[in-house]
Amino acid sequence: MREKKSSKRIRVLMLILLTVLVPAGCGNAVKSGYTSAEDSLQADSVSAGEEQTSDGGGASADKRENTYIDEKAPEIKGLKYSDTMELSYAEGFRVDYYEEGYKIFQLRNGDAFILVPEGKEAPEDTEGYQILYAPLDHIYMAATSAMSLFDAIDAADAVTMTGTQQQGWYIDAPREAMKRGDMIYAGKYSSPDYEMLILNECDAAIESSMIFHTPEVQEMLRDLDIPVFVDQSSYEKSSLGRSEWIRLYGAMMDREDEAAAYFEEQSRIMDEVSGYEETGKTVAYFSVNSDGSCVIRRPEDYVSEMIRKGGGEYVFDSLKETDGNAATITISMEEFYSKAADCDYLIYNSTIEGGLRDKEELIGKNALFGEFSAVRKGNLWQVNRKMYQSTDKVSQFIRDVHIMLTDGDEAMLTFLEKVR
Repeated sequence: MREKKSSKRIRVLMLILLTVLVPAGCGNAVKSGYTSAEDSLQADSVSAGEEQTSDGGGASADKRENTYIDEKAPEIKGLKYSDTMELSYAEGFRVDYYEEGYKIFQLRNGDAFILVPEGKEAPEDTEGYQILYAPLDHIYMAATSAMSLFDAIDAADAVTMTGTQQQGWYIDAPREAMKRGDMIYAGKYSSPDYEMLILNECDAAIESSMIFHTPEVQEMLRDLDIPVFVDQSSYEKSSLGRSEWIRLYGAMMDREDEAAAYFEEQSRIMDEVSGYEETGKTVAYFSVNSDGSCVIRRPEDYVSEMIRKGGGEYVFDSLKETDGNAATITISMEEFYSKAADCDYLIYNSTIEGGLRDKEELIGKNALFGEFSAVRKGNLWQVNRKMYQSTDKVSQFIRDVHIMLTDGDEAMLTFLEKVR
């Protein structure tokens, strides 16, 4: 029960405080999570940007396939299986229901969780599982893409701590919550403020896949009996697959009906915007790294899928992939030029390196961009920084693409904006 967890957390907190108070040179201090302004702003630019750029980082857990999800409901002593959530598009999770309100969640990277209903105790044999105790009402949110899904099922108030500072949020719910003081900054994902998490009775940390690169943070959180739940929705191959993660969070928050209704509405919207005819116009979706290389979406990614559904032809569809596990692919500027110099439209992904003020800023990154047909003809666009945090309505990007390709009304755009 939670009382046992609290006593253990107090012991670990005392250990952390003692370690931090040890003078330099007398031992290795545990990071407290307090960061400089520069570190905090850098954390915001990462977490508020496209966390899935780490998906191809090479970690063994970073798998797009659901290799580690059981094909049948787990058998747990003391729990009696009753039902399984039927999914329409998502491939990266599984939800099984058991009598008396118990639930088991499995994720594609092998993580598994038992949700214990309020007033109940965890089963005796829980090896290999992290334990979530309902109701979850003190969540630390380091996965910015999941926040909009909590808001969509009216569960945003359960998120009381965040790994993103107020200026790093581009959607209303968390920004307003931080203004009111209902949500506090508790350190970035790679160096959370452990003391703050403990003192605020954190009952779950929802992380992006960036956490795969800081295993020591995962270990510390779990040592504090804080379950680490990694949102892997960006691995999904379709936009509706990504949106369907709202049903997993609905199960986590005991709001299945709200989640199902919202997802049904998103499916209806997708049906409406998926009937666009092919225009024959080519589109490149990319960003430029600080080293000059270009980051593009893999051909089977959900963004590439939405470009096609919007009537465009993704210019990298024929690209031979070197890493099937990556959500993105990094290529040289020379290779990008050879594929995209003559394409009709360029869409710059501002969620990674920040937006472009004008086309001259892009040319400043590499003079070759001045030779691209799309730049010369005024067909350079970018997605605003809201897009990655707006998982609840990501399918609206399809309509944006169609408006772009057909010279439609720019006032109707949600995520796209023209770079002049």
